[in-house]
Amino acid sequence: MSAMQVYSEAQLRSFAEKVFRKIGCSNEDAIQAADVLICADLRGIDSHGVARLSGYVRLHEAERVRTKPDMRVVHETPSTATLDADEALGLVSGPYAMKIAMEKARNVGSGWVAVENSNHFGIAAYHAMMALEEDMIGIAMTNASPLVAPTHSIERMLGTNPMCFAWPAKGHAPFVADLATAAAANGKLEIAQRTGKKIPDTWVQGRNGEVSSDPNELKKGGSLLTLGSTVDNGSHKGYALSAVVDLFSGVLSGANFGPWVPPFVSFLPVQPDLPGKGLGHFFGVLRVDAFRPKEDYFKSMEQWINRFQKAERKDPGVPVIIPGEPEAALQTDRKVNGIPLVEAVVKDLEGLAGKFGLSL
Repeated sequence: MSAMQVYSEAQLRSFAEKVFRKIGCSNEDAIQAADVLICADLRGIDSHGVARLSGYVRLHEAERVRTKPDMRVVHETPSTATLDADEALGLVSGPYAMKIAMEKARNVGSGWVAVENSNHFGIAAYHAMMALEEDMIGIAMTNASPLVAPTHSIERMLGTNPMCFAWPAKGHAPFVADLATAAAANGKLEIAQRTGKKIPDTWVQGRNGEVSSDPNELKKGGSLLTLGSTVDNGSHKGYALSAVVDLFSGVLSGANFGPWVPPFVSFLPVQPDLPGKGLGHFFGVLRVDAFRPKEDYFKSMEQWINRFQKAERKDPGVPVIIPGEPEAALQTDRKVNGIPLVEAVVKDLEGLAGKFGLSL
């Protein structure tokens, strides 16, 4: 097991901001990009926090990211828009698009924004949760580089394609359902690689479809399995959900989709003759009071959460989880006690510090 080092939120935030400025981001964009990464670390989604920072730097060095993008709306109605992100960091284009969706929701009750020509946007929860600041419901999803095989296939056709739904609540942490549509996010494999652990044999398959618990299987030509893992356990449902994210994020937006989505890792080439532009995202915002009085909604939401928390337990010592509550609790803890990083991530950040003349 790798040793852990603990850093404060302020330390990691400042370091990430400096790195983003070093690759050409404006001060505003550097602050925004770092905020998305730190949010992931605070909420315990360690695979998508500062552990990803060097990956974004490599994408910039491979000239696949513009740090001074000219993002523009290319199609629009009162409730919808399509944003061309101009190869921006998804950490920047995602919040930009979400703000457009929120403004539309303020005006007409709901807002929907599809994004083309973007890049990896971090954790979906960050974007969806932006709507919570105004007591609105937030939705965020993105397609991703192909690592997942559809049901009955051994070919990588889909990304882990996460989706997130964030519902505001009073007196409780908000309901935040943030999930990959694969059996496991690729980041969990990366964590297992760094810590030297085996993975469950329901996450990946070998290049010929054989069962595997090796976290390095993707490097050998294997593929991730969809949510459900096997047909008997409902893999076709995970496949369908992943496809829905791809259709919203890629086909609807004009971005690439399916096996043509550009890889996050900079050492893999982008395919020729692409059907779209860059990575795609999809965002939605719903104003609660566009459906019913806000106070009535919050009363029902509180009742819903309270009742589910009181559901009869299988084990009296294990509480029933409300989606988003464990992450909210961890965020509170890590803001006080710091963010633990495994040794491999620390070395990665130290490499960036050396590259840019910074101090970690």
